[in-house]
Amino acid sequence: MTLRRVNVVILVLLGVAFLIIVQRNLLNLSDFLHKENTDVGMILPFESELSPDLRLESQRTGEEIPVLITAAEERLGAVVAAMNSVYQNSKSNVVFTIVTLNDTVNHLNVWLSKTTLKNIKYKIVIFKPELLSEKISKGPQTLESEKPLTFARYYLPLFIPEAEKAIYLDDDIIVQGDIQELYETNLKLGHAAAFSDDCDSASAKGIVRGAGNQNNYIGFLDFKKQAIKKLGMRANTCSFNPGVIIANLTEWKNQNITGQLQHWMELNTQEDLYSKTLAESVTTPPLLIVFYKRHSTIDPMWHVRHLGTTGAGNRYSSQFVKAAKLLHWNGHYKPWGRGSSFTDVWDKWYIPDPTGKFHPVRKHTGDN
Repeated sequence: MTLRRVNVVILVLLGVAFLIIVQRNLLNLSDFLHKENTDVGMILPFESELSPDLRLESQRTGEEIPVLITAAEERLGAVVAAMNSVYQNSKSNVVFTIVTLNDTVNHLNVWLSKTTLKNIKYKIVIFKPELLSEKISKGPQTLESEKPLTFARYYLPLFIPEAEKAIYLDDDIIVQGDIQELYETNLKLGHAAAFSDDCDSASAKGIVRGAGNQNNYIGFLDFKKQAIKKLGMRANTCSFNPGVIIANLTEWKNQNITGQLQHWMELNTQEDLYSKTLAESVTTPPLLIVFYKRHSTIDPMWHVRHLGTTGAGNRYSSQFVKAAKLLHWNGHYKPWGRGSSFTDVWDKWYIPDPTGKFHPVRKHTGDN
């Protein structure tokens, strides 16, 4: 009788052990599936939805390189060309964060999923324009008040909360080098960002003239205003271009860079602090203030700009443009429109819109 009881106990124990093993395997499978589900994402304070997924079919591994770019409906072809140039010229594990408005999401998703860009890793974040309420002056000088996406660069840590370092790119750029090299730009201790100074040797000859001194601070800020005077900044300090930013997001958050930028935006609406001859982006003045003498520099060949200004084709040789690591068509003339220089370089990376909505403006042989 005792032997039977022992056998029963043993069978019960074996059964319990079996059930424990099965339960652990199920839990491990659940954890695995949860980790593989990249649809799950943090909902940001001003985000209404995320992209469908990060493209898992991509075989690229290693350290992620976060790249943020904005996507306006009327410039969607530019975003596609920029992303394609980044992706094709690097073997690195690039993950794009695409900031856009709600009415552009469907068009963007079709363009990315139906073309050769279907294998890139990306997430789409919806920008809520109400975030900028009472922070932008209304007037003829500030046309960008109607283009909220241009201010997305102010909110980098909120769009990419998990990253310690990230790259911001304007949409009117083409990358010809390996983005890994740009990502590895060294930022000095305590610096939250690196920019290209407007006095650097590669782009200084392309400076916009005729609308103030757009290569120094006085071209962007009104030094007669008391709020600017009190900062003690030198008016002839070389400015920088925020179309390409390497950001240390840990420092950005620790120094509350976003809060500082918003403060100067709000103060400008009250005191009109920007230069009356401001010809460039209204996003630049707050950045110049916050990062005065407190930013690192980017290799000049990683931000060759002013390709969108009059006469760019005469200032830069085709050999120089070919050697540049990153090209920026800042200025009036964009490479998908009329009158731009070096459109053949941009065309190389453009992918036609599968919906047929976006068409670069080109002069064909039969045109008069």
